[in-house]
Amino acid sequence: MENPSKTATFSLQNLLFLLLPCLLFFFSQYLVVPVTADFNFNPYYPTENYAINCGSSTGGESFNGRYWIGDGSGQLRPIEQQNKSSVIKAISEQFIQGPYSTARLSYSQFTYSIPLSPGPKFIRLHFYPTSYPDFDDPSKKAIFSVQAGTFTLLRNFSALFHARGEVTVVKEFCVNVDQGPRFNLTFTPTPEITDSYAFINGIEVVSMPTNLYYKPESDEGVPFLGQAQGRLYTLGNNAALEKMYRINVGGSEILPEDDAEMFRSWLTDDAYLTIAKPSALPVNVIINLTFSSDTASYSAPREVYVTARTMGTNKTQNENYQLTWEFPVDSGFNYFVRLHFCELQIEITKEGDRVF
Repeated sequence: MENPSKTATFSLQNLLFLLLPCLLFFFSQYLVVPVTADFNFNPYYPTENYAINCGSSTGGESFNGRYWIGDGSGQLRPIEQQNKSSVIKAISEQFIQGPYSTARLSYSQFTYSIPLSPGPKFIRLHFYPTSYPDFDDPSKKAIFSVQAGTFTLLRNFSALFHARGEVTVVKEFCVNVDQGPRFNLTFTPTPEITDSYAFINGIEVVSMPTNLYYKPESDEGVPFLGQAQGRLYTLGNNAALEKMYRINVGGSEILPEDDAEMFRSWLTDDAYLTIAKPSALPVNVIINLTFSSDTASYSAPREVYVTARTMGTNKTQNENYQLTWEFPVDSGFNYFVRLHFCELQIEITKEGDRVF
């Protein structure tokens, strides 16, 4: 479980024109995704797309533009390792929809065995940390670990702690499945805590393009920032990645249903922008997009590329401050910073017009 005393701040500075989708846990790399004009969209259609409503026996429910199936029947029924898990409807004054309205809870280990082919996948775990009948105080007893195949995604995890005042919690990971035909997702109460229990409200598993976040074996790597000169870092598919932030700079929030291929959510940058004086918000909704030869059009939704933040064109004024975003992070880990750029302002007509 994350130690709040070790929380640090990661800053992005000196960026005249920034589109930042995400920070991914477990590795450190600087990657630029350039986009220019003339649209050449190549859609991605996931081969596997599961949205599981845990604790529900119904056929399905629409939420976030998707059809969530209950885990009470069919191939997705969890495997009980010891005692049976409990299926409980959430009791709350909050108006809870979709997978958050029911939960599967257990004082012993339980496993979902999901049919999957080999390849990289998104795994999203949905939690509604509230009091459930017959289960003790979630702040003290709902402490557990989650293992996906050979990867431990969460260890001694408390959903209530990670909620930080929010009603629900979503933890998103990238995991590579080495082999099929089934992939196990196991929930284990922390044995050091008497009467601890594990719970889950919803599970998403969505396949992703091969080289979206993981790099091919032939990739030579990129410089590891802050380390010895010449050291290269490669990102193979033998690592599990946790999404920390996925931000639409200068634009509005993008909901999962608006990123129909992979159901990613994108937050606005307002809460993370710490220095912005001045900050212009250029918008060009009619721009066509061309992606560089090594960048796929599904790297981000189109809405990410039609808005931005910029300091403007006053060079003297720009030299006096730094347009800065700050993100709380945990010290002791490596982070991957993925930056998306698209030149959408008609005033920029040739190379050198914007340099930073």
